[in-house]
Amino acid sequence: MLTPVSRSLRLVSLALSVFAVAALAGCQPGSYQAFEASAPLAADVPPLEDIAWLDEPLSWQGPSTAVLAASSWEPLSMGDYSPSLPVTVTSDDLSGPQEVTVNNTERIIAVDMSGSLAQTVWGLGLGNRLVGRDISTTLPGTENLPVVTGTGHSISVESVLELRPDIVLTDGTVGPIDVMLQLRQAGITLVFIREPAGLGQPAAQARRVGEVLGVPQQGELLATQVDTEIASVVDTIERNIPAERESRLRIVFLYLRGANGIYYLFGDESGAGDLIEAVGGIDVAGEIGWEGLRPMTDEALISANPDLILVMSHGLESVGGVDALIEKKPAIGLTNAGQNRRFVDMADAVVLGFGPRTPAVLDGLARAIYAPTP
Repeated sequence: MLTPVSRSLRLVSLALSVFAVAALAGCQPGSYQAFEASAPLAADVPPLEDIAWLDEPLSWQGPSTAVLAASSWEPLSMGDYSPSLPVTVTSDDLSGPQEVTVNNTERIIAVDMSGSLAQTVWGLGLGNRLVGRDISTTLPGTENLPVVTGTGHSISVESVLELRPDIVLTDGTVGPIDVMLQLRQAGITLVFIREPAGLGQPAAQARRVGEVLGVPQQGELLATQVDTEIASVVDTIERNIPAERESRLRIVFLYLRGANGIYYLFGDESGAGDLIEAVGGIDVAGEIGWEGLRPMTDEALISANPDLILVMSHGLESVGGVDALIEKKPAIGLTNAGQNRRFVDMADAVVLGFGPRTPAVLDGLARAIYAPTP
């Protein structure tokens, strides 16, 4: 069993690996995780339990896209509640835990690769205090905020300092780290919040962010709300899909960046396994012991033989779509997923974000997997 320290180090290593993959892909602002471009909101969808579920999920052929329901989630109402400050908290610095005192939270910048920290700030009802954003954050009211991350999710110190934030929240997936630390040297309160990727992350992150911003009660409320909604979606899925394991979909998560020839399988500690199991699938990467994210090998994929492949929308776009992907990587065509063209794509900024919108992500994936439209 991993100790808390070794687990933390492995999570940091995974986060830096993701950052390196994004940098290698030559991501420009908005190209890796742009919410507007790749995460359309469905205007009106029926409750999940009322959709026309497939009787035999294994029989479906063709790709589908998962989207978020327009009315899927609203932030907490803070009312007249104001943060209780100052507060001393622990920052999960790469060099080791650091005690940081937070004195003011009037002007907040929250940045990470998936935008989940800004989501959490917004979910706590403090979205009006955000003064800058990463390229993955386009929540209501944040569209016109200055973007402080750019190529490869690097951060511009000058852009941050110009915005005069009282506090900057991050998880280490934007950087480089030494550049982030320059903010602290410049007098900005900097707090690293790292929580294990997966279905437990949204609630844990809500509690941590609530504590750091001086609103622990709101953090607990948001955590409870998200956990309750996740449990409800998972229960609905379980009640409507085949109970027999042999009738369930074998699923892998494939990270694609066509221009750079990047084809990675996401395994243990990426959070992909949690997502797959929550939507009623069999996590093939976990089954074969695939750890972190590593280049896909033909042998591994053929051996895994998934029935369905999850991908990010821009990633699938970057390889020219399903047919072009199979042409470039014939091994994919030898799997059940490839033979049936069974791919489900979801917005890059959303699918592995594990923020307060995680219940809506599960809801959207369930619709795309079990009630797909041609």
